[in-house]
Amino acid sequence: MAAKERMTAPVTIAAAASRTDAPMPWALLATGALAMFAAASSGTTRAPFLLDMARDLSTSMPLVADLVAATSISWAITGMVAGAGSDRWGRRPFLILGPLTLTFALIGIATAPTFLLVALWSVAAGGCSGMFTGVLFAEASSRVAEGQQGRALGWVMSGQSLTLLVGVPLAAFVGSMIGWRGVNLCVGALAAVSAIGLLVTTHGRPTSARAAGTRPPSTRAALSWPVMRVLAMGIAERVCYGLTIVYFATFLQSTYQVSLDAVALPLAIFASGNILGTILGGQLADKLPDRLMIYAVAMLTSGVAALGLFGLRSSVTMSVGLGFLYVFLNAIARPAMMASLAQVPAHVRGTVMGWNVTCSSVGWMGAAGLGGWMLGIQGFAGFGPMTMVVAVIGAGLALFRR
Repeated sequence: MAAKERMTAPVTIAAAASRTDAPMPWALLATGALAMFAAASSGTTRAPFLLDMARDLSTSMPLVADLVAATSISWAITGMVAGAGSDRWGRRPFLILGPLTLTFALIGIATAPTFLLVALWSVAAGGCSGMFTGVLFAEASSRVAEGQQGRALGWVMSGQSLTLLVGVPLAAFVGSMIGWRGVNLCVGALAAVSAIGLLVTTHGRPTSARAAGTRPPSTRAALSWPVMRVLAMGIAERVCYGLTIVYFATFLQSTYQVSLDAVALPLAIFASGNILGTILGGQLADKLPDRLMIYAVAMLTSGVAALGLFGLRSSVTMSVGLGFLYVFLNAIARPAMMASLAQVPAHVRGTVMGWNVTCSSVGWMGAAGLGGWMLGIQGFAGFGPMTMVVAVIGAGLALFRR
């Protein structure tokens, strides 16, 4: 009974039980951010080259764009499996082999002569990314005190946010000289560097959460109702986030006839809001006593901002400003949610974080599907109310039986 209470109670309460100013493992966090940057860039940096890839591979652009969905599915599956595996056999093998195999998958993409081979290697790249992203969150949260988990996870997540601010524009610039195949090789090199970094920064301390001779943790025990509720909150947050990430550039182009070249600056401003919100969210998750309330307030206020973003369309400047505000508020919610998940016992943390990766992929696919459905019914005018509804659902999950 005591073990069961320990497994569920930390997630039902939102306060961080310990506050400490102990030194943060900055080398590990920086390497983890680089690994997240490489994983996110393995798919996101494909966006500027859809036409080039279609011409090079003698296929259609929509078919190339569909690789994103295939990548998300394999990412979701391996994230779930690797998380549970890391609780059984230790996290370090996944943290090292994941980025390393991602390197080989990206080399495969860069050298594949046909679309079929590119598709197969892209699915493999998604699977390799899922192998270590959830495990990385479990490892980072295990290396710091409970009162530092929000900041630690926020810094690791900033690597993913930097993909939008730095990765995509840099890929477009570099790709103009070396092509989309060369960009994949560059991202593969970053993944290899992160694998070496994780090899060094995780050395000297066992990363297996399970003591020798004990029974392996069961998925059923790890996924208690409080944990499932927080995972559902993560899906709601990813849907709200994905609705703007996927469609913001198209919204500006269709509403204001902004050219492809001119949309780069608004996207950079938009991405900077995500980075700032993620960092602030990590700070708030460690300093304020109620993490689930932080999530609820951030989701509700971002929902209001979404109503303004898609409803008030008087100028490009206003829309970009509201886009910055929306993604800033939305990003505050995720570190608080992740820090709440990290409060589960260490021997099931890999399993829980792996399921979080799977739920994130479900949220991304849900955002793409809901966005396409709404565009066909009401256009961008329906995006604000739809985002607000999902935000209210997420906040309700956070506040229900807190």
